[in-house]
Amino acid sequence: MLSQLRDLDLQLLRLFVRVAECGGFSAAQGELGIGQSTISTQMAKLETRLGFRLCERGKAGFSLTPKGAQVLQATYRLLQAIDLFKDEARDMADKLLGELRIGLSEALDSQVLQRVAAAIGRFRRRNQAVRIELISAVPAELERRLLQDQLQLAIGYFAGNQSALDYQPLFSEQQALYCASGHPLFQREQISREDLAGCDLVYHPYRSITATQPLQTRQSSAHCEQVEGSLAFILSGAHIGYLPEHIAAPWLASGQLRALLPAQLGFRVQFHLANHRGRHPGDAQRALVEDLLAAFASA
Repeated sequence: MLSQLRDLDLQLLRLFVRVAECGGFSAAQGELGIGQSTISTQMAKLETRLGFRLCERGKAGFSLTPKGAQVLQATYRLLQAIDLFKDEARDMADKLLGELRIGLSEALDSQVLQRVAAAIGRFRRRNQAVRIELISAVPAELERRLLQDQLQLAIGYFAGNQSALDYQPLFSEQQALYCASGHPLFQREQISREDLAGCDLVYHPYRSITATQPLQTRQSSAHCEQVEGSLAFILSGAHIGYLPEHIAAPWLASGQLRALLPAQLGFRVQFHLANHRGRHPGDAQRALVEDLLAAFASA
């Protein structure tokens, strides 16, 4: 009785199909390239494995038994399923599958978002069926999620001191110091660094920005992790603070913000593409990294 299907059984079933389609052992010799005695031996093995006769052969000619006819149809279905499996496996060999969770720093420039969008579009043109989730958060949160395997990739301005993470430079962003129309320095014609000494500067707990910004302060009554919150503090007229130029641009154009000594106190922030170096990246992650690097290389 055939309780388990083996490779030999598949070979015997394929031989049986050729014999049945050719209408007999002698007619199948040319198709199979083996002698009639070998065909007869192989068919006997298959019938022994199955536990019943598949065909009648003799002076009356070749014919399938009722069970043989059913086995023939079942074999067709089996071989079709095997061919379908091989086709699907061949397709999967070249297809990107799975999920990707990507973290983005909040308040990115529109041009940066266009580059990210271009990379996603390029990725989607690959042979893939990947679910992508985009998550916006502050840099410290992005690093935490990378370390806890809640993200595969993150784009942000990181301190770069997490030894478990790899950082690839992606682009840079210009930061400048601003005050708003209600601040005492807004209308002053000439401003020096000494004039800024007594100002209440918005403090960012971002290690990468705070450590490199030209104007430092030891005391601040305004703390904020988000760009939007920093903007609100500055617009209050009670504080000065750093903002990305693309965030400040519409407020600058409307006359509500003023840049303070931009040539002296402006600076650039390096953004990186980060991933956990201890986690082996899948094919989909490697492909998306390739597409992101290509998109920003053309900037």
